[in-house]
Amino acid sequence: MTAVRRLAYAALGLAFVQIVFGAIVRITGSGMGCGDQWPKCNGEWFPPHHRIDLIIEISHRYIALALSITVVALVILALSRRRSPEVSGSGGVLRPSALSGLLVVTAALLGAVTVKLGLNPFVIAAHLTVAMALLASLAVATFRAGGLGGRRDAAGLRPVMDAAGLKTHRAARIAVGLALVTLVMGALTANLPDAASSCGGFPWCRTINSGGTGLGVQIAHRVVAFLLFGHLWGMAAAIPRRGEPPAIVMAARVAFGAAVVQVLVAAAMLEMQFPPVVRSLHQAVGTFVWLAIVVLALHASRAARSAAMVVQQRVAA
Repeated sequence: MTAVRRLAYAALGLAFVQIVFGAIVRITGSGMGCGDQWPKCNGEWFPPHHRIDLIIEISHRYIALALSITVVALVILALSRRRSPEVSGSGGVLRPSALSGLLVVTAALLGAVTVKLGLNPFVIAAHLTVAMALLASLAVATFRAGGLGGRRDAAGLRPVMDAAGLKTHRAARIAVGLALVTLVMGALTANLPDAASSCGGFPWCRTINSGGTGLGVQIAHRVVAFLLFGHLWGMAAAIPRRGEPPAIVMAARVAFGAAVVQVLVAAAMLEMQFPPVVRSLHQAVGTFVWLAIVVLALHASRAARSAAMVVQQRVAA
């Protein structure tokens, strides 16, 4: 499984870089650096790199190509080892790898649609949603291949899933849902006209610079983000008291710590008026928060599944 795990890690890393670089493309206004053409750039496969917006946009496409090749290689490797119990089946690497292959194709097609429609905000939000789903599916593949703490021996898990363990499992799933809504609303806030600048100040709007849909989306993004922050805070405080395995405790603390950093970055971004490239840090940390929450949910789900198997064995006995 070492080769599968390393390839899954490589794909996961490229997916993370691709999402962050997408924010740089948006913030620097380079989304149309190659014109309205895809996959060619201004009518050429290898255009001269004489403009910064073209360099940024085509670099984004090069990373996407590298990610696609790596994901395809992961799928092929998983298929070649499908007879292994760690690869096939409901808990194996093959299914999330295959899903990643489907999602990377979908993301590429949405990227083309985004360019053809002149950076439509809703298509951009859909593109980001698919990209985050791809990141999550690659995290699942990496975890099942033994990465992200997945190699840890199951002996440390609860023998039976009690009420506290069920709460953790349920809370982790809620965190995933809140995080996804936060990301989608954040994408709309960043791309709808006047939405990003509609609300001045942090954490509340000290000034209202524009109204309408943009302001509503901005406020909704903040409300859901703070709900997520409070939820992660509660999980980080409650999980250690429930006697959960160390991996789940650590995952909860990492997710909450990342959320704290994200709030600080958001505050500094709004209050200190960061330059455009530095503002991409907000997307980078937000992407890490999403990844940390997915890993937390994976650990909680594994504990629940392990406990369910123990219960079934006891009933059968």
